[in-house]
Amino acid sequence: MATLKYLEALQDNLSMLTRRPRILIVDDQAINIQTLYQIFSEDHDVFMATSGQKALEFCQQNPPDLILMDIIMPGMDGLEVCQHLKNEEHTADIPVLFVTAQSDPDEESRALMAGGMDFISKPVNPDVVRARVKTHITLKLQRDLLRKLVYTDPLTGLANRRSFDDSFDREWRHCQRYGKSLAILMLDIDYFKKYNDHYGHQEGDRCLAAVAACLQANFGRPHDVVARFGGEEFICLMSECELTSAASKAESLRHTIMAMAIPHVDSQVAQVVTLSMGVASIVPNDKHSKAALIAAADAKLYEAKNSGRNCVAS
Repeated sequence: MATLKYLEALQDNLSMLTRRPRILIVDDQAINIQTLYQIFSEDHDVFMATSGQKALEFCQQNPPDLILMDIIMPGMDGLEVCQHLKNEEHTADIPVLFVTAQSDPDEESRALMAGGMDFISKPVNPDVVRARVKTHITLKLQRDLLRKLVYTDPLTGLANRRSFDDSFDREWRHCQRYGKSLAILMLDIDYFKKYNDHYGHQEGDRCLAAVAACLQANFGRPHDVVARFGGEEFICLMSECELTSAASKAESLRHTIMAMAIPHVDSQVAQVVTLSMGVASIVPNDKHSKAALIAAADAKLYEAKNSGRNCVAS
């Protein structure tokens, strides 16, 4: 079952390599944008920004697969934009190709030092720019695919422990910087060993996948992370979330899982699959550690189990 799920996930992920690539053109001159749009619009989804600030805002909300960017622009120039992008984890992997009329070798060196992947001279040769864009987009999509396979649990399709740890580090620093709360939900399927013993391990895998899909569907914020923590245990990371809100979310999830009505005749708390949950929240600071927050949520999960299961402790 796990192998089948992995192959299904691999097939889905391969579609990343065949979808229409997304290109952002950044230039303050409309004629330059129009020229590049005509070259790429047939085979790509093309977006436009007429300033460095607008380009940064677009990339934060909707990262493209590649950026074609002018260097000389009023206000924030292309080099500054590229440096900003490379300093943010969310946008650091977007390849930037500089398109400029400048032919100074020093200018080209500065573009590459700023993080640019290539340097294309104006007026652009359509065949040359197409070839270079194709090369860099292919490499980008291949990297994205490999990263997704490395960071995804093959059975459930959720983030795996490695992916969770990376997200945890990032959101911990974010919440510490801005003085925001960070919440963790630890979730465990009640009497899952009895479920496997009664229904068999293939059905157990299907149960895990169904619970995982339900959890994923009920977290919609961009920085929320749902991961498989091990076995029948899941963990949810909620950035900028107070304890009360996190506990309320956990209670909502508990009811949602019960409403799925997955039969579990050997459960000692219900005739359907249920969850026990532990919730903890903290405003990160130098006096506490990430491990302590996980330990606190885990302790609350243990408390929920000792309180009869199918409940939330926070």
